Amino acid sequence: MPQTVFPAAGTMFTPSGFSPHLASTCSEADPVIEDEGGPQEARGPGACLAEGPAITSASLDTLIQHLVPTTDYYPEKAYVFTFLLSARLFISPPELLARLCETCIKQQQLDQSPLDMAKVRKFGPKILQLLTEWTETFPTDFREEKMVGLFKDIIHRIAPCDEVRRREVEEGREAYWKTLNQVLQTLSQKLAAIAQGEECIVKVNASSVSSISDKLVAFKTKSPPIQKEMLSICNDPYTLAQQLTHIELWANVQNQQGIKYFFPSLYSIVCLCLLQPCFSEQKKKTTNLEAYVRWFNRLCYLVATEICMPAKKKQRAQVIEFFIDVARECFNIGNFNSLMAIISGMNMSPVSRLKKTWGKAKTAKFFILEHQMDPTGNFYNYRTALRGAAHRSQTANSNREKIVIPFFSLLIKDIYFLNEGCANRLPNGHVHFAKFVELARQVGEFMTWKQMECPFETDSSILHYLHTAPIFSEDGLYLASYESESPENQVEKDRWKALR
Repeated sequence: MPQTVFPAAGTMFTPSGFSPHLASTCSEADPVIEDEGGPQEARGPGACLAEGPAITSASLDTLIQHLVPTTDYYPEKAYVFTFLLSARLFISPPELLARLCETCIKQQQLDQSPLDMAKVRKFGPKILQLLTEWTETFPTDFREEKMVGLFKDIIHRIAPCDEVRRREVEEGREAYWKTLNQVLQTLSQKLAAIAQGEECIVKVNASSVSSISDKLVAFKTKSPPIQKEMLSICNDPYTLAQQLTHIELWANVQNQQGIKYFFPSLYSIVCLCLLQPCFSEQKKKTTNLEAYVRWFNRLCYLVATEICMPAKKKQRAQVIEFFIDVARECFNIGNFNSLMAIISGMNMSPVSRLKKTWGKAKTAKFFILEHQMDPTGNFYNYRTALRGAAHRSQTANSNREKIVIPFFSLLIKDIYFLNEGCANRLPNGHVHFAKFVELARQVGEFMTWKQMECPFETDSSILHYLHTAPIFSEDGLYLASYESESPENQVEKDRWKALR
């Protein structure tokens, strides 16, 4: 997260202090924390920080109080992320921000005149930082004008002390309004980029729904071939694995200004995994996530197409060996999503039935990779490898060793079932906050990995081919497969006859 310079400090605030307002609002039932000795009453907001046991449950009001900064307290960054991620299940972002601002106005007496300037000078930079973190982490929350209006209102209330402050600090210190304008400008640019990215992805999806006509399998008896093959574009497995990693880390979709867009967005994950039961107008905000899933499916079909397309068995075996090596390089890089897509493509029925072709290929490495991605034991082997990659990323000195790209569909499945499998509230009405801590850990870990800048050089010709090369439909794959190796049983013969 980029740092922002605030009028009262040049660095970000770190979590500190206890909130007296929170402590005074806690009842005997608020909040509950657990340690080895069992449940006990919390001791204030410090209970949610590194200083003490984590909160496992609390009322929504109490959790909102944890979010409110004071003159000598600022919530832990992990708590801010967790609560902003999960609170939308119970309260809409505009309602939450309204509650937050209302509490700040009341606690800091911002509706009274004259203001306590010394008090406001301590509080102002903290509320500005909190709201800035919100705009940076969940920018789409601020698509609503009400959110921006509430942001401006709270800054308007603390800005009067700025004129005094200017005379007391060194020349060049940024004022509240200037900082606010910078934050809003950055937010506006980010929202515009998100909107443009969504529109661009829709257009690309509409134009890229292309597949080779089934009739084009006839090229096996004609010369020259009707389209390029992967090996003519890139015959180095490591280079192709690097380019696949570029696509995984970036949505290589550009608008006319050449702007690239991250996908999937954090908002897409939130909408899919958390918001399905509520806020129905937000359910459809998953364009980037859907594009990522479509990319995975495209890579599967591209691999299968490249294997089924060559007319000669030897050439098909070479393509199989090539993609095995690409998959191995993806594993070594830490790109598990592309790895799984390649394995899935090679395991599609039209490919796996090519027994004579597989018989000519060296497949020992493939079976090892299959074992790593085996779904047995809830993908135990893969999860072990993922933990190893995550540990390597944390201790790495090189950017190339920091790459972790998980098998995305399984990640979404884990998050979805964690959300669905645990109640949002406990029988006493408290928010089941321990559940959301785990959700935030998984989502936050993924977003950290996705923000990694790809250290490899791009190859535009390879990237263009990966995105635009025609691919067979499922029927086209079967037809190409039967052309390569004749049907072996009556079911295959009947299908071949129907396809022809």
